[in-house]
Amino acid sequence: MSRLRPDERMGRKAGMASFVGTTVEWYDFYIYGTASALVFGPLFFPAVSPAMGVLVSFATFWVGFVARPVGGVIFGHLGDRVGRKNALITTLLLMGVTTVGIGLLPTYSAIGMAAPVLLVLFRVVQGLAVGGEWGGAVLIATEHAHQSRGILFGAFAQQGSPAGKILATLSFALASGLPDEQFFSWGWRVPFLVSALLVVVGLVIRLRIEESPEVARLRERGATARFPVVEVFRNHTALVVLGMLACTIAFSATYFKTTFAVSWATAELGFEREDFLTVVLIAAISQFLVQPFGALLANRYGVRRVVTVLLIAELPVMPLMFVLISTGSWGLSVLGMVLATVPHVMFYSTLAGILAASFPARVRYTGISLSYALCGTVLGGTAPMVGQALLTASGSIVPVVGYALLTVLISLFGTRALLAYTARRATERPAPEPVPEQK
Repeated sequence: MSRLRPDERMGRKAGMASFVGTTVEWYDFYIYGTASALVFGPLFFPAVSPAMGVLVSFATFWVGFVARPVGGVIFGHLGDRVGRKNALITTLLLMGVTTVGIGLLPTYSAIGMAAPVLLVLFRVVQGLAVGGEWGGAVLIATEHAHQSRGILFGAFAQQGSPAGKILATLSFALASGLPDEQFFSWGWRVPFLVSALLVVVGLVIRLRIEESPEVARLRERGATARFPVVEVFRNHTALVVLGMLACTIAFSATYFKTTFAVSWATAELGFEREDFLTVVLIAAISQFLVQPFGALLANRYGVRRVVTVLLIAELPVMPLMFVLISTGSWGLSVLGMVLATVPHVMFYSTLAGILAASFPARVRYTGISLSYALCGTVLGGTAPMVGQALLTASGSIVPVVGYALLTVLISLFGTRALLAYTARRATERPAPEPVPEQK
Protein backbone atom coordinates (compact mmCIF):
# COMPACT_ATOMS: atom_id res chain seq x y z
CA MET A 1 0.00 0.00 0.00
CA SER A 2 1.55 3.29 -1.17
CA ARG A 3 1.88 6.20 1.17
CA LEU A 4 0.86 9.72 0.28
CA ARG A 5 3.58 12.35 0.00
CA PRO A 6 3.44 15.16 2.61
CA ASP A 7 2.17 17.64 0.02
CA GLU A 8 -0.59 15.23 -1.04
CA ARG A 9 -1.64 14.69 2.58
CA MET A 10 -1.76 18.43 3.15
CA GLY A 11 -3.71 18.86 -0.09
CA ARG A 12 -6.40 16.47 1.11
CA LYS A 13 -6.43 18.07 4.55
CA ALA A 14 -6.82 21.50 2.94
CA GLY A 15 -9.67 20.20 0.80
CA MET A 16 -11.45 18.83 3.86
CA ALA A 17 -10.87 22.09 5.78
CA SER A 18 -12.31 23.99 2.85
CA PHE A 19 -15.38 21.76 2.76
CA VAL A 20 -16.08 21.89 6.52
CA GLY A 21 -15.54 25.65 6.77
CA THR A 22 -17.78 26.51 3.85
CA THR A 23 -20.43 24.12 5.21
CA VAL A 24 -20.57 26.15 8.42
CA GLU A 25 -20.57 29.48 6.58
CA TRP A 26 -23.32 28.44 4.16
CA TYR A 27 -25.38 26.90 6.95
CA ASP A 28 -25.37 30.27 8.67
CA PHE A 29 -26.21 32.11 5.48
CA TYR A 30 -29.00 29.72 4.40
CA ILE A 31 -30.81 29.69 7.73
CA TYR A 32 -31.19 33.45 7.42
CA GLY A 33 -32.76 32.99 3.98
CA THR A 34 -35.22 30.42 5.31
CA ALA A 35 -36.06 32.56 8.33
CA SER A 36 -36.62 35.59 6.08
CA ALA A 37 -39.22 33.56 4.16
CA LEU A 38 -40.98 32.16 7.23
CA VAL A 39 -40.65 34.32 10.34
CA PHE A 40 -38.83 37.64 9.97
CA GLY A 41 -41.79 39.38 8.34
CA PRO A 42 -44.30 39.03 11.21
CA LEU A 43 -41.67 39.15 13.97
CA PHE A 44 -39.55 42.09 12.85
CA PHE A 45 -41.80 43.97 10.37
CA PRO A 46 -45.35 43.56 11.77
CA ALA A 47 -46.50 47.07 10.83
CA VAL A 48 -46.88 46.24 7.12
CA SER A 49 -49.08 43.81 5.20
CA PRO A 50 -48.00 40.14 5.10
CA ALA A 51 -46.92 40.35 1.43
CA MET A 52 -45.00 43.57 2.03
CA GLY A 53 -43.49 42.08 5.19
CA VAL A 54 -42.05 39.22 3.12
CA LEU A 55 -40.73 41.70 0.56
CA VAL A 56 -39.06 43.83 3.25
CA SER A 57 -37.69 40.67 4.86
CA PHE A 58 -36.17 39.67 1.51
CA ALA A 59 -34.66 43.15 1.30
CA THR A 60 -32.79 42.50 4.56
CA PHE A 61 -31.72 39.18 3.02
CA TRP A 62 -30.23 41.16 0.12
CA VAL A 63 -28.41 43.54 2.47
CA GLY A 64 -26.03 40.68 3.26
CA PHE A 65 -25.13 40.55 -0.42
CA VAL A 66 -24.52 44.30 -0.53
CA ALA A 67 -21.88 43.85 2.17
CA ARG A 68 -20.18 40.95 0.39
CA PRO A 69 -17.94 42.98 -1.95
CA VAL A 70 -16.67 44.99 1.04
CA GLY A 71 -15.84 41.71 2.77
CA GLY A 72 -14.15 40.54 -0.41
CA VAL A 73 -11.93 43.63 -0.43
CA ILE A 74 -11.10 43.48 3.29
CA PHE A 75 -10.37 39.78 3.52
CA GLY A 76 -8.98 39.63 -0.01
CA HIS A 77 -6.38 42.19 1.06
CA LEU A 78 -5.59 40.16 4.17
CA GLY A 79 -5.49 36.90 2.22
CA ASP A 80 -3.30 38.21 -0.60
CA ARG A 81 -0.93 40.14 1.67
CA VAL A 82 -0.72 37.97 4.81
CA GLY A 83 -2.12 34.57 3.88
CA ARG A 84 -5.26 32.58 3.17
CA LYS A 85 -5.34 30.75 6.52
CA ASN A 86 -5.57 33.81 8.80
CA ALA A 87 -8.32 35.33 6.68
CA LEU A 88 -10.36 32.12 6.79
CA ILE A 89 -10.12 31.76 10.56
CA THR A 90 -11.33 35.36 10.97
CA THR A 91 -14.30 34.97 8.62
CA LEU A 92 -15.44 31.80 10.36
CA LEU A 93 -15.37 33.44 13.80
CA LEU A 94 -17.15 36.53 12.51
CA MET A 95 -19.94 34.53 10.92
CA GLY A 96 -20.44 32.34 13.97
CA VAL A 97 -20.70 35.20 16.45
CA THR A 98 -23.13 37.08 14.20
CA THR A 99 -25.41 34.11 13.61
CA VAL A 100 -25.67 33.36 17.32
CA GLY A 101 -26.44 37.05 17.84
CA ILE A 102 -29.43 36.80 15.49
CA GLY A 103 -30.65 33.79 17.44
CA LEU A 104 -30.64 35.87 20.63
CA LEU A 105 -32.12 39.02 19.09
CA PRO A 106 -35.35 40.39 20.67
CA THR A 107 -38.23 40.95 18.23
CA TYR A 108 -40.20 44.10 17.32
CA SER A 109 -42.75 43.47 20.06
CA ALA A 110 -39.98 43.57 22.68
CA ILE A 111 -37.74 46.47 21.60
CA GLY A 112 -39.58 48.18 18.74
CA MET A 113 -37.64 49.60 15.78
CA ALA A 114 -34.33 48.59 17.35
CA ALA A 115 -35.14 44.97 16.42
CA PRO A 116 -35.17 45.38 12.61
CA VAL A 117 -32.23 47.79 12.79
CA LEU A 118 -30.13 45.23 14.69
CA LEU A 119 -31.28 42.47 12.35
CA VAL A 120 -30.02 44.45 9.35
CA LEU A 121 -26.74 45.21 11.16
CA PHE A 122 -26.16 41.52 11.90
CA ARG A 123 -26.97 40.68 8.29
CA VAL A 124 -24.37 43.19 7.10
CA VAL A 125 -21.71 41.51 9.24
CA GLN A 126 -22.77 38.12 7.86
CA GLY A 127 -22.29 39.52 4.37
CA LEU A 128 -18.80 40.77 5.23
CA ALA A 129 -17.83 37.32 6.51
CA VAL A 130 -19.17 35.38 3.53
CA GLY A 131 -17.64 37.92 1.14
CA GLY A 132 -14.23 36.96 2.46
CA GLU A 133 -14.90 33.28 3.17
CA TRP A 134 -15.64 31.82 -0.24
CA GLY A 135 -12.54 33.04 -2.05
CA GLY A 136 -10.20 31.89 0.70
CA ALA A 137 -11.84 28.48 0.98
CA VAL A 138 -11.50 27.96 -2.76
CA LEU A 139 -7.84 28.95 -2.76
CA ILE A 140 -6.79 26.97 0.29
CA ALA A 141 -8.02 23.91 -1.62
CA THR A 142 -6.94 24.68 -5.19
CA GLU A 143 -3.51 26.08 -4.32
CA HIS A 144 -2.58 22.92 -2.43
CA ALA A 145 -3.49 20.87 -5.51
CA HIS A 146 -1.59 20.21 -8.72
CA GLN A 147 -2.51 22.74 -11.42
CA SER A 148 -4.18 20.04 -13.54
CA ARG A 149 -6.53 19.17 -10.66
CA GLY A 150 -7.69 22.69 -9.79
CA ILE A 151 -11.25 22.06 -10.95
CA LEU A 152 -11.49 18.91 -8.82
CA PHE A 153 -10.09 20.47 -5.65
CA GLY A 154 -12.17 23.61 -6.13
CA ALA A 155 -15.20 21.34 -5.90
CA PHE A 156 -14.35 20.70 -2.22
CA ALA A 157 -15.25 24.30 -1.38
CA GLN A 158 -18.37 24.14 -3.54
CA GLN A 159 -19.57 21.01 -1.75
CA GLY A 160 -19.98 23.05 1.41
CA SER A 161 -22.97 24.82 -0.13
CA PRO A 162 -25.27 21.78 -0.39
CA ALA A 163 -24.01 20.45 2.94
CA GLY A 164 -24.83 23.75 4.61
CA LYS A 165 -28.19 23.84 2.85
CA ILE A 166 -29.02 20.32 4.05
CA LEU A 167 -28.20 21.21 7.64
CA ALA A 168 -30.06 24.54 7.43
CA THR A 169 -33.17 23.07 5.84
CA LEU A 170 -33.19 20.08 8.19
CA SER A 171 -32.87 22.31 11.24
CA PHE A 172 -35.78 24.49 10.14
CA ALA A 173 -37.86 21.50 9.07
CA LEU A 174 -37.52 20.11 12.59
CA ALA A 175 -38.30 23.48 14.18
CA SER A 176 -41.30 23.96 11.89
CA GLY A 177 -42.91 20.86 13.37
CA LEU A 178 -43.56 22.82 16.55
CA PRO A 179 -46.96 24.47 17.11
CA ASP A 180 -47.04 28.00 15.67
CA GLU A 181 -46.89 29.67 19.08
CA GLN A 182 -43.71 27.83 20.06
CA PHE A 183 -42.15 28.12 16.58
CA PHE A 184 -42.58 31.89 16.44
CA SER A 185 -41.59 32.46 20.08
CA TRP A 186 -38.43 30.35 20.35
CA GLY A 187 -38.33 27.49 17.82
CA TRP A 188 -36.95 29.59 14.96
CA ARG A 189 -34.00 30.63 17.16
CA VAL A 190 -32.62 27.11 17.63
CA PRO A 191 -31.03 26.78 14.14
CA PHE A 192 -29.15 30.04 14.73
CA LEU A 193 -27.88 29.02 18.17
CA VAL A 194 -26.69 25.61 16.91
CA SER A 195 -24.20 27.51 14.74
CA ALA A 196 -21.91 27.93 17.77
CA LEU A 197 -21.19 24.19 17.83
CA LEU A 198 -20.51 24.06 14.10
CA VAL A 199 -18.08 26.97 14.30
CA VAL A 200 -16.02 25.18 16.95
CA VAL A 201 -15.68 22.14 14.69
CA GLY A 202 -14.69 24.32 11.73
CA LEU A 203 -12.06 26.19 13.73
CA VAL A 204 -10.42 23.02 15.02
CA ILE A 205 -9.99 21.75 11.46
CA ARG A 206 -8.82 25.04 9.96
CA LEU A 207 -6.20 25.64 12.62
CA ARG A 208 -4.47 22.40 11.54
CA ILE A 209 -3.87 23.31 7.89
CA GLU A 210 -0.76 24.94 6.44
CA GLU A 211 -0.61 28.18 4.50
CA SER A 212 -1.06 28.07 0.73
CA PRO A 213 2.28 27.22 -0.95
CA GLU A 214 1.73 29.88 -3.62
CA VAL A 215 1.35 32.60 -1.00
CA ALA A 216 4.44 31.33 0.81
CA ARG A 217 6.47 31.60 -2.41
CA LEU A 218 5.20 35.12 -3.12
CA ARG A 219 6.10 36.26 0.38
CA GLU A 220 9.58 34.76 0.14
CA ARG A 221 10.22 36.78 -3.05
CA GLY A 222 8.58 39.92 -1.67
CA ALA A 223 6.18 39.75 -4.63
CA THR A 224 2.84 40.12 -2.85
CA ALA A 225 0.60 42.93 -4.08
CA ARG A 226 0.74 46.05 -1.94
CA PHE A 227 -2.86 47.03 -2.69
CA PRO A 228 -4.54 43.99 -4.28
CA VAL A 229 -7.89 45.67 -4.99
CA VAL A 230 -6.18 48.52 -6.87
CA GLU A 231 -4.19 46.06 -8.95
CA VAL A 232 -7.30 43.99 -9.69
CA PHE A 233 -9.27 46.94 -11.06
CA ARG A 234 -6.26 48.40 -12.85
CA ASN A 235 -5.23 45.23 -14.68
CA HIS A 236 -8.06 42.69 -14.42
CA THR A 237 -11.38 44.55 -14.62
CA ALA A 238 -12.55 42.44 -17.55
CA LEU A 239 -11.94 39.26 -15.55
CA VAL A 240 -14.00 40.60 -12.64
CA VAL A 241 -16.93 41.50 -14.91
CA LEU A 242 -16.89 38.16 -16.74
CA GLY A 243 -16.52 36.34 -13.42
CA MET A 244 -19.60 38.17 -12.11
CA LEU A 245 -21.66 37.12 -15.12
CA ALA A 246 -20.45 33.53 -14.88
CA CYS A 247 -21.51 33.29 -11.23
CA THR A 248 -25.08 34.49 -11.80
CA ILE A 249 -26.88 31.15 -11.94
CA ALA A 250 -24.95 29.92 -8.89
CA PHE A 251 -26.83 32.49 -6.80
CA SER A 252 -30.12 33.05 -8.59
CA ALA A 253 -31.05 29.39 -9.03
CA THR A 254 -30.24 28.63 -5.40
CA TYR A 255 -32.36 31.43 -3.99
CA PHE A 256 -35.21 30.96 -6.46
CA LYS A 257 -35.35 27.30 -5.39
CA THR A 258 -35.07 27.92 -1.67
CA THR A 259 -35.85 31.40 -0.35
CA PHE A 260 -38.37 32.53 -3.00
CA ALA A 261 -39.94 29.11 -3.57
CA VAL A 262 -40.48 28.54 0.17
CA SER A 263 -42.28 31.86 0.51
CA TRP A 264 -44.35 31.37 -2.66
CA ALA A 265 -45.34 27.80 -1.84
CA THR A 266 -46.32 28.46 1.79
CA ALA A 267 -47.95 31.88 1.33
CA GLU A 268 -49.60 31.49 -2.08
CA LEU A 269 -50.03 27.77 -2.82
CA GLY A 270 -51.14 26.40 0.53
CA PHE A 271 -48.17 24.18 1.36
CA GLU A 272 -47.43 23.56 5.03
CA ARG A 273 -44.04 24.86 6.18
CA GLU A 274 -42.59 21.48 7.07
CA ASP A 275 -43.90 19.86 3.88
CA PHE A 276 -42.23 22.28 1.53
CA LEU A 277 -39.05 22.46 3.57
CA THR A 278 -38.87 18.69 3.04
CA VAL A 279 -39.04 19.35 -0.71
CA VAL A 280 -36.09 21.72 -0.39
CA LEU A 281 -34.25 19.22 1.80
CA ILE A 282 -34.62 16.42 -0.77
CA ALA A 283 -33.31 18.76 -3.48
CA ALA A 284 -30.35 19.70 -1.27
CA ILE A 285 -29.51 16.04 -0.70
CA SER A 286 -29.70 15.48 -4.46
CA GLN A 287 -27.34 18.42 -4.93
CA PHE A 288 -24.84 16.98 -2.48
CA LEU A 289 -24.85 13.64 -4.31
CA VAL A 290 -24.68 14.79 -7.94
CA GLN A 291 -22.76 18.07 -7.72
CA PRO A 292 -19.20 16.61 -7.73
CA PHE A 293 -19.86 14.85 -11.04
CA GLY A 294 -19.81 18.21 -12.80
CA ALA A 295 -16.16 18.73 -11.82
CA LEU A 296 -15.31 15.13 -12.74
CA LEU A 297 -16.89 15.48 -16.18
CA ALA A 298 -15.22 18.85 -16.79
CA ASN A 299 -11.84 17.43 -15.80
CA ARG A 300 -12.28 14.56 -18.25
CA TYR A 301 -14.11 16.05 -21.24
CA GLY A 302 -13.13 19.71 -21.05
CA VAL A 303 -14.52 22.57 -19.00
CA ARG A 304 -15.93 24.65 -21.85
CA ARG A 305 -17.86 21.78 -23.41
CA VAL A 306 -19.31 20.47 -20.14
CA VAL A 307 -20.43 23.80 -18.66
CA THR A 308 -22.12 24.74 -21.95
CA VAL A 309 -24.15 21.53 -21.97
CA LEU A 310 -25.10 21.91 -18.30
CA LEU A 311 -26.30 25.49 -18.61
CA ILE A 312 -28.30 24.80 -21.77
CA ALA A 313 -29.91 21.87 -19.93
CA GLU A 314 -31.06 24.27 -17.20
CA LEU A 315 -33.20 26.29 -19.63
CA PRO A 316 -36.10 23.80 -19.93
CA VAL A 317 -36.01 22.43 -16.37
CA MET A 318 -36.14 25.80 -14.59
CA PRO A 319 -39.64 26.72 -15.86
CA LEU A 320 -40.71 23.08 -15.44
CA MET A 321 -39.89 23.37 -11.73
CA PHE A 322 -42.23 26.35 -11.28
CA VAL A 323 -45.00 24.61 -13.22
CA LEU A 324 -44.77 21.46 -11.11
CA ILE A 325 -44.70 23.38 -7.82
CA SER A 326 -47.75 25.38 -8.92
CA THR A 327 -49.79 22.13 -9.09
CA GLY A 328 -49.75 22.01 -5.28
CA SER A 329 -48.62 18.39 -5.41
CA TRP A 330 -45.85 17.48 -2.99
CA GLY A 331 -44.53 14.67 -5.20
CA LEU A 332 -44.49 16.79 -8.37
CA SER A 333 -42.81 19.61 -6.46
CA VAL A 334 -40.03 17.24 -5.41
CA LEU A 335 -39.62 16.08 -9.01
CA GLY A 336 -39.47 19.64 -10.34
CA MET A 337 -37.02 20.81 -7.71
CA VAL A 338 -34.66 17.87 -8.23
CA LEU A 339 -34.75 18.13 -12.05
CA ALA A 340 -33.92 21.83 -11.92
CA THR A 341 -31.19 21.25 -9.35
CA VAL A 342 -29.05 18.73 -11.24
CA PRO A 343 -27.60 20.79 -14.14
CA HIS A 344 -27.12 24.00 -12.20
CA VAL A 345 -25.26 22.37 -9.29
CA MET A 346 -23.03 20.33 -11.59
CA PHE A 347 -22.05 23.63 -13.20
CA TYR A 348 -21.53 25.12 -9.74
CA SER A 349 -18.95 22.46 -8.88
CA THR A 350 -16.73 23.73 -11.72
CA LEU A 351 -17.09 27.42 -10.94
CA ALA A 352 -14.47 27.68 -8.18
CA GLY A 353 -11.75 26.12 -10.33
CA ILE A 354 -12.70 28.29 -13.31
CA LEU A 355 -12.38 31.51 -11.33
CA ALA A 356 -9.22 30.45 -9.47
CA ALA A 357 -7.48 29.74 -12.79
CA SER A 358 -8.42 33.16 -14.15
CA PHE A 359 -6.48 35.45 -11.78
CA PRO A 360 -2.74 35.60 -10.99
CA ALA A 361 -1.78 34.33 -7.54
CA ARG A 362 -0.76 37.72 -6.12
CA VAL A 363 -4.31 39.11 -6.44
CA ARG A 364 -6.28 35.88 -6.73
CA TYR A 365 -8.05 36.07 -3.36
CA THR A 366 -9.27 39.61 -4.03
CA GLY A 367 -10.12 38.91 -7.68
CA ILE A 368 -12.29 35.84 -7.21
CA SER A 369 -13.88 37.23 -4.03
CA LEU A 370 -14.95 40.39 -5.84
CA SER A 371 -16.29 38.47 -8.84
CA TYR A 372 -18.36 36.21 -6.63
CA ALA A 373 -19.46 38.89 -4.17
CA LEU A 374 -20.39 41.54 -6.74
CA CYS A 375 -22.46 38.98 -8.59
CA GLY A 376 -24.26 38.16 -5.36
CA THR A 377 -24.98 41.84 -4.76
CA VAL A 378 -26.19 42.77 -8.22
CA LEU A 379 -27.59 39.59 -9.76
CA GLY A 380 -27.89 36.86 -7.12
CA GLY A 381 -29.03 38.21 -3.78
CA THR A 382 -31.72 40.27 -5.48
CA ALA A 383 -33.41 37.13 -6.89
CA PRO A 384 -35.95 36.56 -4.06
CA MET A 385 -36.74 40.27 -3.85
CA VAL A 386 -37.16 40.67 -7.62
CA GLY A 387 -39.17 37.45 -7.79
CA GLN A 388 -41.52 38.56 -5.01
CA ALA A 389 -41.90 42.01 -6.56
CA LEU A 390 -42.77 40.50 -9.96
CA LEU A 391 -45.22 38.09 -8.36
CA THR A 392 -46.87 40.82 -6.27
CA ALA A 393 -47.13 43.24 -9.20
CA SER A 394 -48.41 40.77 -11.80
CA GLY A 395 -50.18 38.13 -9.71
CA SER A 396 -48.56 35.57 -12.01
CA ILE A 397 -45.50 33.35 -11.79
CA VAL A 398 -44.74 33.82 -15.52
CA PRO A 399 -42.58 36.98 -15.13
CA VAL A 400 -40.65 35.23 -12.35
CA VAL A 401 -39.92 32.31 -14.68
CA GLY A 402 -38.79 34.71 -17.40
CA TYR A 403 -36.37 36.42 -15.05
CA ALA A 404 -35.01 33.07 -13.85
CA LEU A 405 -34.30 32.04 -17.45
CA LEU A 406 -32.52 35.34 -18.08
CA THR A 407 -30.09 34.58 -15.24
CA VAL A 408 -29.24 31.22 -16.85
CA LEU A 409 -28.44 32.92 -20.17
CA ILE A 410 -26.25 35.50 -18.41
CA SER A 411 -24.20 32.72 -16.82
CA LEU A 412 -23.88 30.86 -20.13
CA PHE A 413 -22.51 33.94 -21.88
CA GLY A 414 -20.27 34.95 -18.96
CA THR A 415 -18.71 31.53 -18.45
CA ARG A 416 -17.90 30.93 -22.11
CA ALA A 417 -16.47 34.43 -22.46
CA LEU A 418 -14.37 34.04 -19.29
CA LEU A 419 -12.93 30.72 -20.44
CA ALA A 420 -12.11 32.16 -23.87
CA TYR A 421 -10.50 35.25 -22.32
CA THR A 422 -8.42 33.19 -19.90
CA ALA A 423 -7.29 30.83 -22.67
CA ARG A 424 -6.26 33.75 -24.85
CA ARG A 425 -4.24 35.33 -22.05
CA ALA A 426 -2.51 32.01 -21.38
CA THR A 427 -1.16 31.93 -24.95
CA GLU A 428 0.29 35.43 -24.67
CA ARG A 429 3.80 36.07 -23.41
CA PRO A 430 3.79 35.96 -19.57
CA ALA A 431 4.18 39.26 -17.79
CA PRO A 432 7.55 39.79 -16.05
CA GLU A 433 7.78 38.92 -12.39
CA PRO A 434 6.97 41.95 -10.20
CA VAL A 435 9.96 43.65 -8.68
CA PRO A 436 10.10 43.17 -4.89
CA GLU A 437 9.40 46.27 -2.86
CA GLN A 438 12.52 48.04 -1.67
CA LYS A 439 12.87 48.08 2.08
